[in-house]
Amino acid sequence: MRILMISDVYFPRINGVSTSIQTFKRELEIAGHEVYLIAPSYPEPMVDDDTILRIESRGVALDPEDRMMKYRKLINQLPQLREKGFDLVHINTPFVAHYAGLTLARKLDIPCITTYHTLFEEYLYHYIPWFPKSVLRWAARSFSVSQCQALDGIITPSSIIASLLQQYGISNPIVTIPTGIDVSDFESGNGDKFRDSLGIEPHKKLLLNVSRVAYEKNIGRLLEVAQDLLKKSRDIHLVIAGEGPAKQSYIQQARDMGIADHVSFIGYLDRSTDLIDCYHSADLFVFSSKTETQGLVLLEAMAAGTPVVAIAEMGTKEVLQDGLGVKITDGTVSDFSAKIVEVLDQPDLHNTLSESAKLYAKDWDSSRLSARMAEYYVSITAQYPRELGSHA
Repeated sequence: MRILMISDVYFPRINGVSTSIQTFKRELEIAGHEVYLIAPSYPEPMVDDDTILRIESRGVALDPEDRMMKYRKLINQLPQLREKGFDLVHINTPFVAHYAGLTLARKLDIPCITTYHTLFEEYLYHYIPWFPKSVLRWAARSFSVSQCQALDGIITPSSIIASLLQQYGISNPIVTIPTGIDVSDFESGNGDKFRDSLGIEPHKKLLLNVSRVAYEKNIGRLLEVAQDLLKKSRDIHLVIAGEGPAKQSYIQQARDMGIADHVSFIGYLDRSTDLIDCYHSADLFVFSSKTETQGLVLLEAMAAGTPVVAIAEMGTKEVLQDGLGVKITDGTVSDFSAKIVEVLDQPDLHNTLSESAKLYAKDWDSSRLSARMAEYYVSITAQYPRELGSHA
């Protein structure tokens, strides 16, 4: 098949959507499919192959990391896209990519689907807190319904998100296909070297979080947990790997809490080298987000053999099974701290969780899940055109 993916984000912008697109694109191409991607240009120079088309973009006021593709520039690609003979358009984000992708698909007379990566009803109030939360939830749900009802199919990374969309009133077909990982990418890493680069002594227990540093990721709870452990004379160091709009606020919060010397915000890491070493440097991976549609970093940590202590809500409920590489916490500071201490104080438990984490991560093999995606593409194209009120 020949697939056209469209997204408002992609590398060098590091997040779960970029990783998901890269993973499916790579695995589908290995399986013999042709996958093209339209994505924004970024100020940083990128060396892309000829299957990636960068569209001129502009900055986003509320989030300087992101870019907004210029709609007309994208639509003007129609003639050259028509020549490619695509079978399907796969949208990955709900902004310019959605509206331009839908327009292109209709003009090319091919089906258009989306992956619902982001639970916007849990995000908006972090960025426009002066609006009532109930109004923002209604707006986010209405926005999602309007977009999803215009498409030929919807993919969610977890069945919990699929159920939520159905509760919104979305009647179009929804399938659940998580993003997988290539376990071999994470099996080997130099954790000691990474610790040395940060100046963290070998005897300290390193607690790691890899995340976009944004308020919806609930990183403030990890700072509270670190403070609680330090008050109990636990020799720990918390490392936050990632960037985001809340970074400076959290750095200041750590200072105000008196724990700044025990917390490192280290920014983005190269996924093929430093990030893998980072996972291997950690004694525990700690995760506090309650808004994930899946939570790929949990699987990456497990693939590296790093035990996890995490909140299991929304999409992470389907990724995490207590005892299989993870101790699940209810999210309170006291329980979070207790679970961390339980694993750190019992070497046998730590080793058991480490080994089960590596085995469990193999169940999320990216080639197998990409094969499911290819099967879904075939089924959608076979059913097209289907009766949809928006474009019947």
